[in-house]
Amino acid sequence: MSFRREKFEPKGGPDGGDGGHGGTVIAIATPGVDTLLDFAGRHHWIAENGAPGMGKKMSGKDGEDLILRLPLGTLLYDRDTGVLIKDLAELNVSVPIAEGGRGGKGNARFTSSTHQAPREFEEGAPAQERWLRLELKLFADVGIVGLPNAGKSTLLSRLSRAKPKIADYPFTTLEPQLGIVELSDHRRMVLADIPGLIEGAHEGAGLGDAFLRHIERTRVILHLVDVGSDTQPMSPIEAYRTIRNELTKYSPVLAEKDELVVANKIDLTGGAEAATELAQTIGKDVLPISAVAGKGLVALGERLWQLVHDAKKSDHGIEVAGETRPAER
Repeated sequence: MSFRREKFEPKGGPDGGDGGHGGTVIAIATPGVDTLLDFAGRHHWIAENGAPGMGKKMSGKDGEDLILRLPLGTLLYDRDTGVLIKDLAELNVSVPIAEGGRGGKGNARFTSSTHQAPREFEEGAPAQERWLRLELKLFADVGIVGLPNAGKSTLLSRLSRAKPKIADYPFTTLEPQLGIVELSDHRRMVLADIPGLIEGAHEGAGLGDAFLRHIERTRVILHLVDVGSDTQPMSPIEAYRTIRNELTKYSPVLAEKDELVVANKIDLTGGAEAATELAQTIGKDVLPISAVAGKGLVALGERLWQLVHDAKKSDHGIEVAGETRPAER
């Protein structure tokens, strides 16, 4: 509330300006942000207040918005209700999560022909406050698939610092394992070891199709085939076709993702010959490696990096294959 008071104009009339609007807290999935570490020790994030109105009908400045730069794949939950507010599945899409308050009105707003000296003013509206719980669902660049005991966990442990359970029996991996592969020139990519699939997995056989959705967001599929072990229930060619069939039946879009076929255990007797036969039969390049002996892992890392790099350029973000499922919303 303000009245104009100047020399020779002792009754200049009301001139109280409006208050500025408060800033809004906005979440945005930002390239280059990989973790929620910056949010671990700070619990309150407050946008700037709007400035109060002033005399001479001067409105206050609006408060600055507060931008929360979050990693791609962050899930925003309302802490009190447990409701998922937003899944940041796309880069550079802004989501207002706490609206700023509306600025009040100065007494100049209430002037009329019959009410020329109003002393009324209007308080601003309060800002929105809420408690959120942030969860990060990593988007793996590469999903490793293959039959149980193909050597997926061993490969993940050799390419990254991940410590998955490794044993000489199938289904040692009961949940997806993540590892970060670090290459030269500060290049990084995320690998996901998907629990072993078997024939009929898309219908619930074995560990079921619960893990197939974990590779829907991967850009590249690393198809690992055991070519050196005589304990596998089927030949390398049959093993490859079995997994490809499961991927196709679960989601044709998933099956069309870039695939790198890798023949593991070539250090065992007959492994190299089996890898060559596999490549000739399926008509694709097959990269021979030995995860245990460390053979071919450098070349594998470079091939994966190139595939991931090309996929990023082509899709300009993340494409979620198949239909949207409730667990992924």
